Amino acid sequence: MEYDVVIVGAGPAGLAAACRIRQLNEDISVCVVEKGSEVGAHILSGAVFEPTALNELFPDWKERGAPLNTEVKGDDIYVLRGEESSIKVPNMFVPSTMHNEGNYIISLGNLCRWLAEQAENLGVEIFPGFAAAEVLYNEDGSVKGIATGDMGIGMNREEKDSYMPGMELHAKYTLFAEGCRGHLGKQLIERFKLDEDADPQHYGIGIKEIWKIPAEKHQQGLVVHTAGWPLDQSDTHGGGFLYHLEDNQVVVGLIADLAYSNPHVSPFDEFQRYKHHPVIKQYLEGGQRVAYGARAIVKGGLQSQPKMTFPGGLLIGDNAGTLNFAKIKGNHTAMKSGMVAAESVAEAIAADRSSEELTDYTTKYRDSWAWKELHMQRNFGPAQHKWGNIFGSAYAFVDINLFKGKLPWTLRDTKADHAQLKPAADCAKIDYPKPDGVLSFDKLSSVFISNTNHEEDQPCHLTLKDAEIPLSHNLPIYDEPAQRYCPAGVYEVIEDTNGKRFQINAQNCVHCKTCDIKDPTQNIVWVTPEGGGGPNYPNM
Repeated sequence: MEYDVVIVGAGPAGLAAACRIRQLNEDISVCVVEKGSEVGAHILSGAVFEPTALNELFPDWKERGAPLNTEVKGDDIYVLRGEESSIKVPNMFVPSTMHNEGNYIISLGNLCRWLAEQAENLGVEIFPGFAAAEVLYNEDGSVKGIATGDMGIGMNREEKDSYMPGMELHAKYTLFAEGCRGHLGKQLIERFKLDEDADPQHYGIGIKEIWKIPAEKHQQGLVVHTAGWPLDQSDTHGGGFLYHLEDNQVVVGLIADLAYSNPHVSPFDEFQRYKHHPVIKQYLEGGQRVAYGARAIVKGGLQSQPKMTFPGGLLIGDNAGTLNFAKIKGNHTAMKSGMVAAESVAEAIAADRSSEELTDYTTKYRDSWAWKELHMQRNFGPAQHKWGNIFGSAYAFVDINLFKGKLPWTLRDTKADHAQLKPAADCAKIDYPKPDGVLSFDKLSSVFISNTNHEEDQPCHLTLKDAEIPLSHNLPIYDEPAQRYCPAGVYEVIEDTNGKRFQINAQNCVHCKTCDIKDPTQNIVWVTPEGGGGPNYPNM
């Protein structure tokens, strides 16, 4: 199938790009492919949403019924000093980037569903349930488009009765908006050496739940952020959040930096004990958990951002690392990167150019408020890595609030997350409490309410470069950390009468990409399963 533009991923960047292209030129044909069963099925974000980009894309979004229903009414920030104690940070000491006046607490999945409606109204074709499995190239090496994955292939790699071959989608330009650690984006970065002038990318794992709480505990519009316990107990950076949505709902979550060194760390279990802290527990007690999910986030900032252009296409959104970790927000910058991409693509097609490298995009992006925002706050993430939450935040306060990011130096952070792990024997074991089934839960019951499903008779999409490494290398040195860093119970070391074996429960995978990021030898490679597989988040 031939299109002018193919976009991979129906997240905020991809959909904003699709809408903007058609706004600029309704004669340009645009197709969006999305691996989730529907738009929004794989979308997970906090999310406190800054509407800057949305105001530009659809100035009348309120009249159009965009699902921004809860305006932020209050900001509480705490440093948790242990299981029971905390300090509330005075507003005057909070970095300006974390003030949320004029922002909204939203479900990003529902916003993407709404954006998809706007895109379709503009004439964009959207194909959910189709996973972009392969990048296609022209003879000159430029990107030609993508191929979707075959359906109905059995675990033995033979065609089943339900077999349906994938489709080739050819385009003048292809935009890759897969989100953090995109499967195809990762290949493009390597093929075109897009990261040769960038620091290694850095990541966190975000784990989130939605709760229905008693009305008397609900404060619609309240935003709560925390730093410190429990992560500081395991020498892990990150922080937690709890946002009060409409309808007596709160979202609660924890972001754990994937640069941690202790292989005994389990981000999932850190999150479970986080909910028992009085600052968080006061809102959840008497409530009911209704949804669960997890997703890696890209947090390296401008220093780790790869080149975004290559012949025939662009990386946009979190596929290129546009998240502003100082704000704990990335949806507005992702959207803006897609909108800038739309301008470059529309101009090229109007000039009858195709498959070229859109070098003007770099200039347009650098002239945008999104790049300027990321540049001003570029040192926040590296400061956290170098000096921890407290001293790193103090540096950020001075850099951002007092100097507006104009200090003359740029902090560097050059060691990749997977290379940070120390041998298990050199690290303290962590005794995580058993879940109580009231505030804290196990992985399998959590995966159940993520509505995750994969066709079981298909090739495993969690591939190993070397099947021996988990037991021969990772287990004796790191006590096989995949058992703990995965928030969905995908990886197990099983011991029976035949000895030990490494088991991959691919059916549980919530597509968070943590394994692809944190495996110490980079032996695990996440590839796309059949389209439509994975979580089915209702309103995450």
